[in-house]
Amino acid sequence: MRLHLTPPQRKNIQQTIKITGSKSETNRSLLLQALFPNIKIQNLSNSDDGEVMQKGLKISQGEVDIHHAGTAMRFLTAYFASQSGKKVVLTGSERMQERPIKVLVEALRLLGADIQYAKNEGYPPLNITGKKLMESKVSLPANISSQYISALLLTAPSLENGLELELEGKITSVPYIKMTLGLLEQIGVQTHFEGNHIKVEPRKSVADTTLVVESDWSSASYFYSIVAMCEVGTNIQLSSYKQNSLQGDSVLSKLYKDFGVQTQFGENTITLSKISNDLPSKVEYNLANAPDIAQTIAVTCLGLGMGCHMTGLHTLPIKETDRLAALQTELSKFGAKVAIDSESLTLEPVTYLNAGVAIDTYNDHRMAMAFGPLALKTALVVNDAGVVSKSYPDFWNDLKTLGFGIQEM
Repeated sequence: MRLHLTPPQRKNIQQTIKITGSKSETNRSLLLQALFPNIKIQNLSNSDDGEVMQKGLKISQGEVDIHHAGTAMRFLTAYFASQSGKKVVLTGSERMQERPIKVLVEALRLLGADIQYAKNEGYPPLNITGKKLMESKVSLPANISSQYISALLLTAPSLENGLELELEGKITSVPYIKMTLGLLEQIGVQTHFEGNHIKVEPRKSVADTTLVVESDWSSASYFYSIVAMCEVGTNIQLSSYKQNSLQGDSVLSKLYKDFGVQTQFGENTITLSKISNDLPSKVEYNLANAPDIAQTIAVTCLGLGMGCHMTGLHTLPIKETDRLAALQTELSKFGAKVAIDSESLTLEPVTYLNAGVAIDTYNDHRMAMAFGPLALKTALVVNDAGVVSKSYPDFWNDLKTLGFGIQEM
């Protein structure tokens, strides 16, 4: 699906949008529900990733294909490895088979797991024979994707002796680790996190519990970008959000003050208001704790003629695509000067945007959604726009609600 996007007729938008539950919280909650079936979940994400996770958890024998869902690959690897009687081949898309999983597999093997590589050493697909894991101590590099760490922590309460996890080096994904531990604590599991040491106590059963999934702050980022590029006086209300969020991307409410956007917290809502056009010429952020908003910030800066220097982006090259390389390519189409290295991106301010640009999305939902708001500044085309279904299927319809012109080509 190719979409042609044009700006809303009014740049002073007043609208309310309800956003589906967080993909990150949904997949964590679903895994906990599989371990403890008396858990109930409300406000599940309607994303492709959430649906893939639900389907995968119901399979005991045979092939489990998670397509592009990286979170599901990591979480299900740990889940199936720790479940006696389950025997699966865990596979995914061509890109998924290029994304490394060796660190997690080695950690699970040290705990006693039976996991074999079906094709290439260190990469999916995986042949997993579930068994009771008796070992309880393992270490991981601290600067890896938090999904490896969370995969182990989520399965930990079901292990015979729980889990003691030592993280070696500087931890770079603390908010996602705390999200996982916060959910464990909500269902009554005892956890301890001090320095680089995490301990999760074993638990045979939990009390009846309802987990309410907060809406996705990563999805909210695109509306922060829209408000930033709109006129002063614009107000967009989003639900359902919490001020004491478990999600690292909630840092948006602080960062977007630099773009003239104020966040007001209500009862399960946030209202984003454009209050100023007095903006800096350049912003600098370390996004090690919130790398998923890097694409959004880069596009916001492009649209506002601002520069940016973002660091802490070392996990982006192993996402759905190499997001740093993809950003450099797509931003450059508008005339921007962009420099990248293995963990940072620098964008120079531009005063003029090339028109009629077609954005390639690289099978990456965030590439499509990050560039969507730029239609406020110039008409553009988004190729393979349906990729947004991975995390936010209603995205283009919600932009139509705000007045964007969206036409399928």
